[in-house]
Amino acid sequence: MNAQSAKVLREIEDKILIGLTKNANIADILEDDELIKVLEESKKTSDEINVRMKESEVTEKEIDKTREIYRPVAYRASILFFTIIDLAIIDPMYQYSLQWFANLFGQSIDNSPKAPHAEERIKHLNDHFTLNLYDNVCRSLFEAHKLLFSFILTVKILFGSNAMDQDEWRYYLAGPSGAIDIVKNPTDWLGDLEWAEVYKQVFGMTKLPAFKGFDTFFVQNQKKFQEIFDSVEPHNMPMPGEWAAKLSTFQKMIVLKSIRPDKMALAVQNFIVEKLGRPFIEPPTFNLAKSFKDSSITIPLIFVLSAGSDPIADFMRFAEEMNMTKKLESISLGRGQGKKAENLINDAASRGGWCLLMNCHLATSFMSKLE
Repeated sequence: MNAQSAKVLREIEDKILIGLTKNANIADILEDDELIKVLEESKKTSDEINVRMKESEVTEKEIDKTREIYRPVAYRASILFFTIIDLAIIDPMYQYSLQWFANLFGQSIDNSPKAPHAEERIKHLNDHFTLNLYDNVCRSLFEAHKLLFSFILTVKILFGSNAMDQDEWRYYLAGPSGAIDIVKNPTDWLGDLEWAEVYKQVFGMTKLPAFKGFDTFFVQNQKKFQEIFDSVEPHNMPMPGEWAAKLSTFQKMIVLKSIRPDKMALAVQNFIVEKLGRPFIEPPTFNLAKSFKDSSITIPLIFVLSAGSDPIADFMRFAEEMNMTKKLESISLGRGQGKKAENLINDAASRGGWCLLMNCHLATSFMSKLE
């Protein structure tokens, strides 16, 4: 609004300048009825505009103030976006556009619970969008990567809230560094080679402030740690002594990794449930109807299938539910079928319909042409 008002003021100034340049002296100016009329109108218009601009400045300040209140929502969204962008490191197939992300965010704004207070509304927005993003991204991930995504998502959110220590995270990923003098094996439940590896981990932890003195405690109380080592569910066992209260869940995961690394997946699940909730370790089952809602005339659905799977029966059943059976064309791609498929797509686009392309792995050149 301010920009439009400023534009009108410039136009008025231009009219006045044109009138002044047409008149060489004061007498001509006073005798120019058109210029006098322009000056009178400009005075009235500029006064009105100045009043509106002052009002709009107040409104802009209120908008800016409200926008600042919702900055945590934008901050969480930025964390989530760069989290899914990093998934391409795991597999180049995992690539997500900003347009898709923004559309998903808009859906959460519309569908998340409303609230009378900003703080509550912000929580609803962040919780709804985080889970909505998780559900949608999981749909495109291989099963082996779903827990990893949940874990990375949790850690990134904690870092964004300053609730995760960078050094502890680095140690969890990389372990100890540098030479370590191994003390004599005091255990009867670990071989010397196993003890050397465990002690390296335990001694390395003491470089982190939270684990100061842990190595001495471990050596003196190694029998108590044997209970964790021998347990069927070591990820659910409490730490011995004062360390049960001193260590956070993530810090306990660092200890568990040194003793029973085979149970880290279960420990990670417990960690995710504690920080984000159980839904983040329960990937949603594939829902064709929900996927269809996320598609559009310019965003197709692509099924990436494992060996032996066949979604055609489910697809045909869904087409029948949507009353699209008569508007559905399908083709199995292969040598010489590219042009036929292209014609089917163009025909469906012009008259409104669905086009099912099967065996797309045989038609790389055709898909490249469409892109």
